[in-house]
Amino acid sequence: MLIKSKVKKMYLGAIEAGGTKFVCAVGDSGGNIHERVQFPTTAPEETMQKVIDFFKSYSLDAIGIGTFGPVDLNRKSQTYGYITSTPKPHWTNFNFVGTIQKYFHVPIGFDTDVNAAALGELFWGRAKGKNSCIYMTVGTGIGVGAIVEERLVHGLLHPEMGHILVRRHPDDTFSGICPFHGDCLEGLASGPAIEKRWGKRGADLSEQDEVWELKAFYLGQAIAQYILILSPEQVIVGGGVTKQSTLLSRIHHHVLNHLNGYVQHEVILKHIHDYITRPGLGDNAGICGALALAKQALLE
Repeated sequence: MLIKSKVKKMYLGAIEAGGTKFVCAVGDSGGNIHERVQFPTTAPEETMQKVIDFFKSYSLDAIGIGTFGPVDLNRKSQTYGYITSTPKPHWTNFNFVGTIQKYFHVPIGFDTDVNAAALGELFWGRAKGKNSCIYMTVGTGIGVGAIVEERLVHGLLHPEMGHILVRRHPDDTFSGICPFHGDCLEGLASGPAIEKRWGKRGADLSEQDEVWELKAFYLGQAIAQYILILSPEQVIVGGGVTKQSTLLSRIHHHVLNHLNGYVQHEVILKHIHDYITRPGLGDNAGICGALALAKQALLE
């Protein structure tokens, strides 16, 4: 009699930790999500209890965490796995990885939320089949994750490309809202910067061309700099603010304008609409990216 062996079904846990909300999911190594929940980001004790309660009914093989930051990604550091100097109340110096390890004795992948989203898009989304990409999110803040030669970019800390300094539009007198830099990219072009500058939320300004033209000027300028520095094969732009219908086409225009023909590649010159795109995974880029971090953790 031929006896068929049972293959254990693999479950991966995923955490997308945002400053406003947490998304948790259980999925598989193909990026498929089987169950997901979300809840507001409150104090660490309350929030993490909800995370633990969600996962404890599963036998997980690994967990991936993509989180707001800044974070410590240096495995040799005493504070590896911590959220460090965040402005988010109560989360400064929070031991994220250590808290999860108390309850789940499995490999844990840990990175920034935007690096995770970039990895998800490389595995299963718009950048699939490519060796490099960047993922920019524009919402409450601006963050950028980067992959070069199929490896997430880390260094002294991790990329903080949302805080680069940009040339001001000649008609712009807004001082910016970043508490560290004032008029850096995030200070001029994030969601809260729109609200502070115009006195309304972005969702209530959808028909005002000047709002989105100015925003595209800054985002296009920043993306042109990322192209010059990292030369990514794909640029992905996500986040709630970027869902405004005309913003992406305006960004294309300003990227071309800022590059001014210097980068002579047909992908940029002829196919920029395919080169700078919205996420292939849609709103699941971050949580699928956390699944990708879990998958990587299993292989390390």
